This record gives sequence, structure tokens and C-alpha cells, in this order.
Amino acid sequence: MAFVQRDGSAYAHSGVGTLACVDGELMPTERAHVPVTDEGLLRGDGVFEVARLYGGRPFALDRHLERMARSAANLRLPFERTAFEEDVRSLLGAAEPGDALLRVLATRGGRRVALLEPLPSLPDSLALARVTYAPTLVLDGIKSLSYAANMLAGRLARERGFDEALLVSPHGDVLECPTASFFWVRGGELLTPPLEHHVLESITRNLIMTVSDARELPTSLGDLASAEEAFIASSVREVLPVHRIEELELPTPGPVTSATAAAVRGQLDAALEGAAAEGS
Repeated sequence: MAFVQRDGSAYAHSGVGTLACVDGELMPTERAHVPVTDEGLLRGDGVFEVARLYGGRPFALDRHLERMARSAANLRLPFERTAFEEDVRSLLGAAEPGDALLRVLATRGGRRVALLEPLPSLPDSLALARVTYAPTLVLDGIKSLSYAANMLAGRLARERGFDEALLVSPHGDVLECPTASFFWVRGGELLTPPLEHHVLESITRNLIMTVSDARELPTSLGDLASAEEAFIASSVREVLPVHRIEELELPTPGPVTSATAAAVRGQLDAALEGAAAEGS
């Protein structure tokens, strides 16, 4: 498929990752840029969201944009939700992406960016390593571009031979993973660290709390010695089992994990079918 750029030239694209929208203009991804003086780049001053596309349809885009608006308000960052909605419609209409990821971000320099990314290759289950992490309290409730600490935590875990980090506060409270919520099972009950411990109010976390009997419980790393199952959850991964936390081996997938994954998938399918019916 081809489209005409602002300079009048035609651009034919093929595949996810070849097309982006910057400030309302569709362009090849390799041409998409923000000025080097933008404080979104210089200081990580901005907000973002990543939604998953199923057959080209974004799941829970409204909720992602609502959270993005809250993040921007808390960061005192101007945010034009309507403009982002138009950018996304334009990008998805031109790209016809199938199953992929949609990333949208707003920078302190006033830039709007929307781009498509391929789905990452995911393992069947994960091994998690403890990484001590102190949340920046002033950023509570803000999904900002300042993700260097989260990315470093994952690298530290992988340096030790694990797949991902399990963030634990200096006081020993289990929090979440760098880009996912954390759930565990004890006595057949599904548990997750409370939002009051400065974890992100994840879209998928909220979905799991709705479709299951999961409850919040302050959790220490020592508490996890009694874990029967564990998994992480995010828009990108949905529900992904954990087979190891430090030296603790866990069965995968456990029955509660499997039931939760099925319930989440059922809600996803129903929501996408409803959206397709409305659009037909």
C-alpha cells in the first residue's frame, strides 16, 4: 500500500515497523524524528503508552489514552487526546498492521509520536531475579519516558542468567517487574502487591482483578517461599508464567495461571468482537 507524503512523493510500505506518525504526518519510520533539543530526549520528560493490536485492532485503546492523559496531567505536560486519536486512526488505516504493538508518546517539546512495532518473541515461561528498586514517589501514577532504571533492572537480571527482574524495595517489599505486573498463588489464592506500594496501575492488572478473585496483599520476598505459582501480566505479554524466582522453582503453567490466562483471553476476544461489530 502506498500513500502520498506532504512533499508530494509517494511512499510504499510493507510490514510493521516501516510507518510512523509524527505530529499528524505519516512518514517512513526511518524519517521519523524529534529535535535533539526536545527534553523528551534530553531528560526523558514525556509520557507514553503501548497497546497491543489484534488483527489491526487495538485492545483497550481508550483506557491507555485515559491513563496517558492522567500521566500527562500529573507531569504538568500539555496533552491533546483528540489529536492522538486522529494520529492512531490515520496510522492504522494506512499500515493495516495485523497483530502488532502500537506505541504512542508525547514529549515536553510538544511532539506527538505514534508508531508500530512487531510483537516480541516470548518464551513459554520466565525466571525472575531480585533487583532492589526504590520507586520515585513523585512519579507515582505517571507512565513517563524516564524508564532507564527499569531497563537497567532487566539488564542486571539478565547478567545473572535470569530472564527478567523482580523489583523489590529496599525494605523487602515485592513490587512488580520493569514492564509488567506480578501475581503469585498461595493456598490456591491469587495475590498481587498493592498499588499503595507504588506499582503501576496496569491495564492488564485491572483486567485480571476483574475476571478473577485476585486480591492485593503486601508481599515480601520471604513470603514467596510459599508460592505455588507465579506469573507476570502486561498488554504485550498478556499472562506469562514464571518458572523460577531466584532459587525457587515453580510449576508452569499452574492451574490458577492457566485459568487466569483463559479468562483474560476470553475478555480480549469478547471486547475485540464487540469492537468489530460496532465498526461493521
